Amino acid sequence: MRVLGLLGGMSWESSVEYERLINQAVREQLGGANSADLIVRSFNFADIEKLQANGNWEAAGQLLSDAAQKLEAAGAEGIVLCTNTMHVLAEQIARSVSIPLIHIADATGEAITRSGISRVLLLGTRYTMEKDFYRSRLEDRFGLEVHIPSEDQRAEIHRIIYHELVRGIVNDHSRSFFLNVVDECREAGVQGVIAGCTEIELLVKPEHVEVAYFPTTKIHSEAAAAFALR
Repeated sequence: MRVLGLLGGMSWESSVEYERLINQAVREQLGGANSADLIVRSFNFADIEKLQANGNWEAAGQLLSDAAQKLEAAGAEGIVLCTNTMHVLAEQIARSVSIPLIHIADATGEAITRSGISRVLLLGTRYTMEKDFYRSRLEDRFGLEVHIPSEDQRAEIHRIIYHELVRGIVNDHSRSFFLNVVDECREAGVQGVIAGCTEIELLVKPEHVEVAYFPTTKIHSEAAAAFALR
């Protein structure tokens, strides 16, 4: 089994799900008392959030690249960046190490392609919805048609993520808001929805939506486990 290096704590609320899902996938494949071989670097998310808010992506990239190098030095054979948003820095991080980085958008794109649909709604932080790094990868590599919510909806989704979900707050009113956004886009022809922030899965479950649902934490964790077991 390959050793996985996890860059987590962005936020820990979803990172603990990565560990659970990766270990669960390994146990399902190997049985018995088997679990994943993991090295975890978990950040104080307040530090990451401050760099994001200040637009200091250069410092954030250096921070994560340095951590990835330390994971490799400690024996990691693949890097798992446990967040959608910080994949804006994925190429920089990947260049800093000699081991593969398992990209969340690639795992998600493959899952959507297998489902046979092509028009999807991307929900996430403002950075993920508005910057080009995620949508363009899905569009260019997988030929998908990626939609994002309106500006006001993006602002409220971002607020819910940073002021509620990363702090462990899950409430029905916020879930209803997300589901209304999904329903509006479904009526406009969207066939599926990407939970493009790992914390969204704490709020919206597959049984809540009436379209194909792509929970990126689960998808990414399963891809990481598959890499470890190959």
